[in-house]
Amino acid sequence: MDYAAVTERVGQKASREQVERIYQRYRLAARLAGNGAVIEIGCGTGMGLGYLAQYAARVVGVDIDERNLALAAQGTAGLGNVEVRRMDSHDLRFPDASFDLALVYEAIYYFREPERVVAGIARLLRPGGRLIVCTVNPGWSDFHPSPFSTGYLAVPELNALLAPHFAEVAFYGGFPTRGGGAVGAAMGWVKRLAVRLHLIPGSLAARAVLKRLFFGPLVTLPAQVSDGMAPFTEPAPIAADRPDGDHKIVYAVARKAAGNP
Repeated sequence: MDYAAVTERVGQKASREQVERIYQRYRLAARLAGNGAVIEIGCGTGMGLGYLAQYAARVVGVDIDERNLALAAQGTAGLGNVEVRRMDSHDLRFPDASFDLALVYEAIYYFREPERVVAGIARLLRPGGRLIVCTVNPGWSDFHPSPFSTGYLAVPELNALLAPHFAEVAFYGGFPTRGGGAVGAAMGWVKRLAVRLHLIPGSLAARAVLKRLFFGPLVTLPAQVSDGMAPFTEPAPIAADRPDGDHKIVYAVARKAAGNP
């Protein structure tokens, strides 16, 4: 599978909201980095690794796609506390209790066996360590799946996946689905029709034309995330026991028990 075709990368055209989403997820991670060791599983082109290096003592990005990793290495060259490795997320070859924070950003729906990946992440985390999962919300009415996805998890399903391995799991929603007025509603209808008719291209590059139609003028994605690159909106707490239809993005923040090696 050519994961590079569905991965955000430098120079790509994106909507302003897409840039805000990228900034939101890495700013949240920076808050929890705490000068510790951070790993991003499925790091793609490593757009957030250099940013996290400002807040963490060690940052590791792993991905299965060689083209993505080449861009990640290029974007973080010269940063002594960042490393990138080619690795299958189902076989995370690091010692137990190696990291304080793990990130799975827009990647969990690509895993063949998400239970195996989550168990591996829990093993890698130190007592009290945290995992942040960020995923597009399948409960969003305008949702459309990536062509390489294996399945999307609603909030209760994601909670069921994480709860056996973590002492606490909290959920948050980003980017409300409501708003935009009559124009936003009309564009949402057009997008849903395009999804039903299978008119949405598989690659992000090919989707740029549709993004221009749906979202207006596009911007160019940078090589690395930086403070202030976009407005930041605080995600809102949401319930863990029912599907959410009010947000485009869902975050799960899980904490490993303090006494659990």
